[in-house]
Amino acid sequence: MRRIFTIISILITISLLGTIFIQVSWIKNLALVKEDIIKQKISSATKKVAGELYGQLTIKGSVASSPKKSTFLKDTYGRDYAKSFYAAKDVNLEEVRKRMHTLLEEDNIKNVQIELAYASFEDNTFKNATQNFLTIYENEDTTSNFHCNYIIDALSGTPDENLIGKSALFVVVPHIKSLVYKSLQGRIWASVLFTIVILAAFYLTFNTMLRQKKLAMIKNDFINNMTHEFKTPIATISLAVDAMRNEKVINDKERLNYFSGIIKEENQRMNRQVETILKASQLEKQEVDLMLKPVHVHDLIKNVVGKFNLQFEEKNGKVELALNAAYDVIDADEIHFSNLINNLVDNALKYSKDNVPPLVKISTLSNSKRFILKVEDNGIGMTRETAKKIFERFYRAHTGNVHNVKGFGLGLSYVKTMVEAHHGDIKVESTLGKGSSFIVDLPLKKMS
Repeated sequence: MRRIFTIISILITISLLGTIFIQVSWIKNLALVKEDIIKQKISSATKKVAGELYGQLTIKGSVASSPKKSTFLKDTYGRDYAKSFYAAKDVNLEEVRKRMHTLLEEDNIKNVQIELAYASFEDNTFKNATQNFLTIYENEDTTSNFHCNYIIDALSGTPDENLIGKSALFVVVPHIKSLVYKSLQGRIWASVLFTIVILAAFYLTFNTMLRQKKLAMIKNDFINNMTHEFKTPIATISLAVDAMRNEKVINDKERLNYFSGIIKEENQRMNRQVETILKASQLEKQEVDLMLKPVHVHDLIKNVVGKFNLQFEEKNGKVELALNAAYDVIDADEIHFSNLINNLVDNALKYSKDNVPPLVKISTLSNSKRFILKVEDNGIGMTRETAKKIFERFYRAHTGNVHNVKGFGLGLSYVKTMVEAHHGDIKVESTLGKGSSFIVDLPLKKMS
């Protein structure tokens, strides 16, 4: 079982890591393809804008002849007719940027930061540039920034040849990769979501496997405990029946009564064990109805402790009571709450140290709203890990031999269920080798 569990865990882990690796690789490849597409569209928009700019720079292509197009020039009449070209400073770069944004938005590329510069070869310098252009342009980080330049010149053999000064439009798009990932954020979030779903499925599968493994161990322990608990009284009854068949015993009324008493006692013991299992089943199905009424907790404590006097005397132990609560009335089911106290005292007695007289201290405190019951012992105590599991059904703290302490591991589970049914809380404080303290916090009945 353990080997199969390990193999399944390894296979699931490998599958999960492989799936995540493929997802990351797919996003990276998609980002590269998307980056190439965006760069091509930026280059295409730059070329188109440069062409439109060229049309406005020619002698024949006046702005007035194409009124539907936006003008890229600050002053359409400021051209140097002697040289037949517009200087770099005459180009309105904000209009150029707006036009590029329009073209890119038509290709579903939005919110692009574009820095521009226009320079004629007559100027030979960037005398017309947007605010951040020079800072980004001089930064040679071509991985983060995309550069696109387009030379504007009249074609050879056209009427404008040698009339227009040669110039160029410079375009820089900073942080191109962030733009790429922003355009892919829908798919990235979908990939992250599905990865989280896969992780959740892996966690649930792994957690279910652990629970199934734990349940299998609990089942085996329960069967072993139950077999042991029933085996002893059955064997005792069998021996008593065999003894009663002996001719010497048949004629001895006193010995017959003795052996019949043993049979009755062991039979009652088995009945109690069966009742314990049935109660646990009822609690699991939440079929127990509490008969709540005002009860004095101090009276219940005294009645329960009185039933343990003989058992403590046999071990030279004792119970110390410090019932200091000023008010001890709560709404409780008298039978179930008595069983709750009984289980706490019985647990302290069961897990007492060998050759050390058991000492159990039961104390109470109260304030205006809460009632505190504390049961302390000087027993074997428990580890922090055991203390976390002590209230689980069928769990038993092992002390070497699995059967050295009798029971099914249902006592403290019953206690916790009953405390919560009475709208209270229970916690345990324990030190291995020094003893344990169970603290029950319950709401007091309101005084009329």
